Amino acid sequence: MVAAAAPRQRRRTRGGSARYLRSHWRLLLRVTRQDLRVRHAGSLLGLGWIFLAPLLILGVYSLIYLEIFRVRTTSLSGPAYVIYIFCGLVPYLATAEALTTGVASVISNKAVLNNTVFPIDLAPVKSALGAQVVMLVGMPLVLVGAALTGHAHVSMVAVPIVWALNLIWLMGVNWVVSMLNVLFRDLQNLLTVILMVLLVASPFAYTPDMVPPAFRLVLLLNPFAYFVVAYQQVIMLGHLPDLWHSTVLVLMPLLTFAFGSWFFNKAKAVALDYV
Repeated sequence: MVAAAAPRQRRRTRGGSARYLRSHWRLLLRVTRQDLRVRHAGSLLGLGWIFLAPLLILGVYSLIYLEIFRVRTTSLSGPAYVIYIFCGLVPYLATAEALTTGVASVISNKAVLNNTVFPIDLAPVKSALGAQVVMLVGMPLVLVGAALTGHAHVSMVAVPIVWALNLIWLMGVNWVVSMLNVLFRDLQNLLTVILMVLLVASPFAYTPDMVPPAFRLVLLLNPFAYFVVAYQQVIMLGHLPDLWHSTVLVLMPLLTFAFGSWFFNKAKAVALDYV
């Protein structure tokens, strides 16, 4: 009986934490929607903040880069340059929210640690999905703005692909950081610094060609920069990423997702004792 139980246990754990995405996807979507409602319950605008907050942030950044820094690119007009910035800034806002809530997702969901209805493995994924509301609000504005400034390129059809790869990457990262935060609680505070570095090291308001050679390595080692450049290329510049960029853009999210799924599944048996 014991010998027969062992193979069944191995089959149940095969596929890592990602296996719950297939078996619990309806519940995951329902819990994510409920979480968004609860998060904004009691505020004056309620869910309206989901739409207003990104618009306010985008407006502030437009003012800073256009009127204070007066940064320009030779190939883009002022309005087109604003949209160019938004191509990277909207995904950054979604990424920052996903990581900020995702890093604490295991600790803040202690009540479901032993819950078989909603596995704890889905808590980091829920954070990544909930943050996509920022993309749902901001990305249509970016696409409309690009069209109004004369940049309605056929390459825009690739935006959903880049978006999907971005989300897959975030799920993998959240699996890793949420579990590491159980063992190293300082990670939650360190993430603020990491996000600030990510903001500066990502080419929102400048092109990779504008980066001095001495700092190009920083750009190459920044995983989020590949998404920023891809969004800018397919939306505003009208071409797809080159072969090297496309290869990284596909392999990096898939490998991160696979590793995060494996890591969370393996580590939770030990790490969850420290929650």
